[in-house]
This record gives sequence, C-alpha cells and structure tokens, in this order.
Amino acid sequence: MSPRRIRVERLIAVLGAAVLILGALLLWLVTRDGVLGGRPPSPEERAGAQLRDHLGPVAVVRYTERGRRRAVCGYVSAGDDPVVFISRPNRILLETDPLKAEFDEMLRDVCPGFLTRAPNVGAGGRR
Repeated sequence: MSPRRIRVERLIAVLGAAVLILGALLLWLVTRDGVLGGRPPSPEERAGAQLRDHLGPVAVVRYTERGRRRAVCGYVSAGDDPVVFISRPNRILLETDPLKAEFDEMLRDVCPGFLTRAPNVGAGGRR
C-alpha cells in the first residue's frame, strides 16, 4: 500500500466517525423537550407570540380562555385600554380590526359566552 492510500482511508474513517457523532448529537437535541421543535407551544404561548408580532413587544396578554378548535380568546393591552383578541393557529384577530363582523362571528363560534360573563381572573391574570 502506498502512503497516499493510507491517508485517504484514514480521512474516510475520520469523516465517517464525525458524521456518526454529529448524527447522535442531532438526535439527542431533537428528542429533548423545547429544543429544535421538541415541544409545540401551548395555545396561550402561541397567542402571545402572535400578539407580539402583530402589536410589537409592548403587547401584554391580560387574560386568556381556551375556545373551540385550538382557539384562544382573551384580552391584550399595548399601552391603551385592553382589547379582545381571538388567536387561531395561523391567524390573530383583534376587536379593533376593520373586519368587525368577521371578528364577532368568529368570537361567537370559537369562544361562545366569552364576552357575556365576567372573566374569572386568578393569580397572574390568567385562568
């Protein structure tokens, strides 16, 4: 065997070991909760992220209530008076949006009774 042949075989072995180590590390990271998409966000966490994207970092969720079909309804404030919101997996609607009729219809559909009873706000502002 020539010295060049030995170097190529050694390089292949080192690269193979590196691929196996990186694969094991990636598998370990993926299976841990909360790392690299391990645990999906809760509906309340999803709503908070949507509201921060929509209203900016000053958005503060004051109250949430789970509705039908993975919806979350609640109150958010961004410096002004609290505003009612509806969070769906791929959409956020506020009562101040121009689509008021659509908002009212969706609120009746996914969170019936939300605005017809006083919120039971416990410690931390959420139920």
